[in-house]
Amino acid sequence: MNSGTHAASATGPAEAEYVDGYLPDDEVLTSARARAEELGCETLSPAAGATLGFLAATLCAKAVVEVGTGTGVSGLYLLRGMAADGVLTSIDIEPEYQRAARKTFIEAGRPPGRTRLIIGRALDVLSRLTPGGYDLVFVDAARMEYPGYYEKGVALLRRGGIIAFHNVLADGRMFDPSRRDAETMGLREVARAIREDERLVPALLPVGGGLLVAAAC
Repeated sequence: MNSGTHAASATGPAEAEYVDGYLPDDEVLTSARARAEELGCETLSPAAGATLGFLAATLCAKAVVEVGTGTGVSGLYLLRGMAADGVLTSIDIEPEYQRAARKTFIEAGRPPGRTRLIIGRALDVLSRLTPGGYDLVFVDAARMEYPGYYEKGVALLRRGGIIAFHNVLADGRMFDPSRRDAETMGLREVARAIREDERLVPALLPVGGGLLVAAAC
């Protein structure tokens, strides 16, 4: 019987630290994070990465799109969850990031044929990909452009596929009514659009600064 009460979410500092440490980084991920720090590139938390790998494994994903390659941290989590013959298509506008990501994938022993790294503006590249041809789309890029990535990303999903957006809570800025900057407004817009999209089944997970996920039904 539903008593009308809700259990508290494990989102306090101690709980978050424990969740992030549950599956600690290995040597390859540690090196990739070090390269990201040198380049001034954000990386997702271990908990968010583990969630991505879990989603990819649950889908037995063979075709995944990533917007925001970085130094390959999120891409490696995705590859580790994907099917053995799966291909990750990763898009970034920074050639230096993709060079670092390629090094990460080599260190992890991933064959070159498992990754397709594309340098370019993601909104343009997404328009050239096959509609309905992908199991998972992960977005971790310019947050003011999240609404555009949502529109193009959902079109790429097969039925049952998942789209995921990283760090949508933006350290609390998303639900601070005083924040009206372009990035915050973009986050609010994509959160509202996904919640109201009847083609999707959404959830907001308390990992990685807020991982907004939605499955195409």
